[in-house]
Amino acid sequence: MAQEQKSKWNGFSLKPRREMPEGLWIRCPACEHMLYKSAVEKNLNVCPQCNHHFRISAKIRIKYLADEGSFAEILPNLTAEDYLKFKFRGTTYKQRLAAEQKKSNAKEAIRIGRAFIKGRAVALAVMEPNFLMGSMGAVVGEKFCSVVDLAIDQKLPLVAVCSSGGARMHEGVISLGQMAKTSAAIAKFDETGGLFISILTDPTTGGVTASFATLGDCIIAEPGALIGFAGPRTIAETIKVELPEGFQTAEFMLEHGFVDMIVERKNLRSEIARLIDYCRK
Repeated sequence: MAQEQKSKWNGFSLKPRREMPEGLWIRCPACEHMLYKSAVEKNLNVCPQCNHHFRISAKIRIKYLADEGSFAEILPNLTAEDYLKFKFRGTTYKQRLAAEQKKSNAKEAIRIGRAFIKGRAVALAVMEPNFLMGSMGAVVGEKFCSVVDLAIDQKLPLVAVCSSGGARMHEGVISLGQMAKTSAAIAKFDETGGLFISILTDPTTGGVTASFATLGDCIIAEPGALIGFAGPRTIAETIKVELPEGFQTAEFMLEHGFVDMIVERKNLRSEIARLIDYCRK
């Protein structure tokens, strides 16, 4: 009887269900829609539902900005030293650097070089948010100053894509010193009449915001980017006041005169080329 019932059963299958391959879907942190990862990538890593601009690596950013095959990187193997023999929760700075290099597939928190954007030659600096939150240490400062020197020597416009969690605590005052160092480099570049286009992406905070990121002749922000010195959570916990709605977003910064324009990722190449042509650089 049991065998007869089994042969007539036409309900759900008892066979093991095929597992869904990992990495097909991604959740938008803004609208919380589940999205095909491939569709998001085809849309320049921007949510097709709400226009949220996802954080992207320096490698992908360069791919989106530079003309194909035009980026010539300089100082690609420059890496940090553990000047202070820093250790945090049993992990040394050297161990942390090795782990970050493996995780992000990047040597440091910035990539620099010469490139073309819509046929316009530029000196290009792109920060890597996946390497220690894009924090600024001695190597980031040195590489940024090197790309400024390149722009001066070859009379090129300088384009910097900023994305950082601030100064790197592992290097102490050495890291903080990069704020003055990079600011001085931009001052020298300005004296030569160079054009500096600074692009603020999510997030741009801390010492990077307080130095070269906000010294551009033209400051562009991506939609919704977090821009500020201390983050909103830190400010709320410190001064215990209710912050304005949308505080430290790109839109708030535009309204209060801290950025010149907000440009969607799909339009960045064209806007940079237009600015270079307009300024005749």
